[in-house]
Amino acid sequence: MAHKVFRFVIAFIGTAIIPAIVYFVFYILNLLKIVNFYETLDPTVLIIVYVISAISSFILFFILAPAIISLYEKTIKLIIRNISDMPSTDLIAGSLGIIIGLVIAFLITNIYSNLLPSWIQVIVNIIVYLILGTLGWSIGTKKRVDISIALTKKTKQAKLPTDINAKVLDTSVIIDGRIYDICKTGFIEGKIIVPVFVLRELQHISDSADSLKRNRGRRGLDILKKLQKELKGQVYVVDTDFDDVQEVDGKLLRLAQELKAIVVTNDYNLNKVAQVQNVKVLNINELANAVKPVALPGEEMSVQIVKAGKESGQGLAYLDDGTMIVIENGKKFVGERIEVLVTSVLQTAAGRMIFAKTK
Repeated sequence: MAHKVFRFVIAFIGTAIIPAIVYFVFYILNLLKIVNFYETLDPTVLIIVYVISAISSFILFFILAPAIISLYEKTIKLIIRNISDMPSTDLIAGSLGIIIGLVIAFLITNIYSNLLPSWIQVIVNIIVYLILGTLGWSIGTKKRVDISIALTKKTKQAKLPTDINAKVLDTSVIIDGRIYDICKTGFIEGKIIVPVFVLRELQHISDSADSLKRNRGRRGLDILKKLQKELKGQVYVVDTDFDDVQEVDGKLLRLAQELKAIVVTNDYNLNKVAQVQNVKVLNINELANAVKPVALPGEEMSVQIVKAGKESGQGLAYLDDGTMIVIENGKKFVGERIEVLVTSVLQTAAGRMIFAKTK
């Protein structure tokens, strides 16, 4: 029933669209002195033209109404889903952008307020407000990191502590998220430093066309917000940058050297480069490996084989903490829970891998 009512409402609203287009064409042609329809056409003919265009507009929009309603419902659902998944920084920055866009639209519409007929002015005003409002939202969300920096940047960054307890976070460890839990437990001491170029990299990732990358970037921004909330006064946003260094990792190591700070990461390659440059690193993966329960050769365990491995006949299983178990001759048991015997354990900075065979 509601859809039928909306269908007639859309049709009645659409009744004015085609007559408005006809009037606008007549107005422009008259303004450009190409032809004056109001002088060349009889008033009765003009009325007939408007009536026919109104009826045509009603029929057209009555036919298109179901598609318009469906598009509207899908759009509303998409907006609600995106807003619910959107970080609070996006909402704040986007809302500020919309407000600025609407203020600019108000100033622009006042310029031509006396140049157009009132009903045409209404249509043009709607278009201008929609365009500038949307543009304001887009620019606001794109610049949310700069806004965040402006809101959170410390006023006395020249006095930023340079003791050995200061920790500089890289992009990977922020996106990973475990740093928040570690800081919450109190195992990380000293000031937490977030360089502006790391924030910009997070922004770039969160603006990616790839939905997976976009979600990772937004997760990183959310983690930073939670860190600021949890560690009040301990998280510093540093606007120091190094124009002569292109790579973010290189800038990160340079900043750590200047501040005599420790880099916190879970990037294996950054870890190695830091060691070469004599920069102290805390690797979250190494910490996770240190607290994982150790599987010893000869130990028996029950595992669920989930898929085949890369090598012939291998099956793969995973512990609850994500540790991968490679089972020799386990391919034929995919989908089954079986007893296996641990043969060896390979542990690296990148993680732990367990090798086993069927009993």
